[in-house]
Amino acid sequence: MSIRALLIGDVVGGPGRQILAKKLSALRQKRQVDFCIANVENASGGSGLTVVNAREILGAGVDVMTMGDHVWKRKEIIPFIETEPRLLRPQNFSPLASGSGIGIYPLPSGVKIAVLNLLGRVFMKPIDDPFRASEEALRRIAPHTPNIFVDFHAEATAEKIALGWHLDGRVTCVFGTHTHVQTADERVLPKGTAFMCDVGMTGPYDSVLGRRTDRVLKATLTQMPFPFDVATGDVRLSGALVAFDPETGRALSIERVHLREDEEP
Repeated sequence: MSIRALLIGDVVGGPGRQILAKKLSALRQKRQVDFCIANVENASGGSGLTVVNAREILGAGVDVMTMGDHVWKRKEIIPFIETEPRLLRPQNFSPLASGSGIGIYPLPSGVKIAVLNLLGRVFMKPIDDPFRASEEALRRIAPHTPNIFVDFHAEATAEKIALGWHLDGRVTCVFGTHTHVQTADERVLPKGTAFMCDVGMTGPYDSVLGRRTDRVLKATLTQMPFPFDVATGDVRLSGALVAFDPETGRALSIERVHLREDEEP
């Protein structure tokens, strides 16, 4: 028996949420998806997450939401993350921070899937070591399930690849988020861990990483501040589909998912 998990890349603003509402249910049915993880740290206005939008995303068919460096952008999320186990923040934040970066979720079959959210350090703001945080997290998760998915929200490809090799054979999948650009390096590493540097962006591609091109160009050319409003054109859903053996936690395959708004799943 194999289980399929769909990993959705950074959901950006209203367009990203809308394509989830429009496409995710049919995609899950067509591709026989058992579990869905989405990074949603840009889901509200392009930065952060509101409670209303969190509930909207869960209602669209996402099972677990992960975050990143913009997790605290919307203050209202703080009391919500303390009571909603389906919303994770990076585990390598201070242990005094609200919420958790680890979640364990049972499927109807009884199989348990663990999700670990980590934040990178290279070209990012100072934070605790994600490699050490992963070791501590695995000690807590291992007694409960071998099926472990790691969302590594990081900038540098080298740091992401290094974590993939570091965790090879000990987790089901290490997938990257944050750069908003889907990479073509999906593979199953030698000891059975699926890996992909970045699963991409779910949002408007007629843009610069989801933001209006004209605003980004004005800021770039003039070095003056302009609001980076979320764009609206050419909306797509981006991610990866992983099949794995729930008895061992080893990945069997990983493939890219990239769906335009006018395409069928």
